[in-house]
Amino acid sequence: MQVLSPLQRPVWPRLAWSSAALAGVVAPAGALLLLGADAAAGAGAAILAVGLMGAGIIAAAAAARFWLGVVLALLSGAGLLMLAQAVGMPPLQDPLWFALAIATASLSFAARGALFARSGEARGWLIAVFVVAGEAAILATAAARPEALPEWLLALLPAQWASMAIAGAWTGMGAGLAGAALVALAGTAAATLLVARLWPRRWPYLVMFTAWLALSALVYEQM
Repeated sequence: MQVLSPLQRPVWPRLAWSSAALAGVVAPAGALLLLGADAAAGAGAAILAVGLMGAGIIAAAAAARFWLGVVLALLSGAGLLMLAQAVGMPPLQDPLWFALAIATASLSFAARGALFARSGEARGWLIAVFVVAGEAAILATAAARPEALPEWLLALLPAQWASMAIAGAWTGMGAGLAGAALVALAGTAAATLLVARLWPRRWPYLVMFTAWLALSALVYEQM
């Protein structure tokens, strides 16, 4: 999906791509190296989810190309997984589920980036950076202090859905909570792409907002 004219470049393109690299690779890799073998599966899954989100959303918004966000998010997820295994984290219990989880999350995050590129045009990547920073901060808070945030708040975040889906691959429990998270990611990807395709019509936002709330409720019911 190409959502901007090839002649329309993002404002501050070097900063845009530096932000994608920082959020998608550097910061999550640093977190994995810092935690090392002591990282629990849940923490590792959250770090990978943030990497996927950073690479997928910011890259798709900066390049105004959905497919590029998907590809870079997948590369980020694969690279971070290899690093997690190298630093001593437990091996995946279900590699096929992991592949499905990162593929679905990559599609969902890149779809949001494509929408930001469409709605925010050359400054869409800035919106993406703020979204990534906000969701990453909430996931980090939840990891450090599990009781600090209410479950309903976490259930609203696609980054948390990705974390749950990836954690299912580490624990081998793909059904239940991880399955609901995967359905939520796929549903929001479809709804977000619909809005991006039909922009500047505004009524599809109602479809996306309704789908997001319904899918968040599905995840919350499984928590």
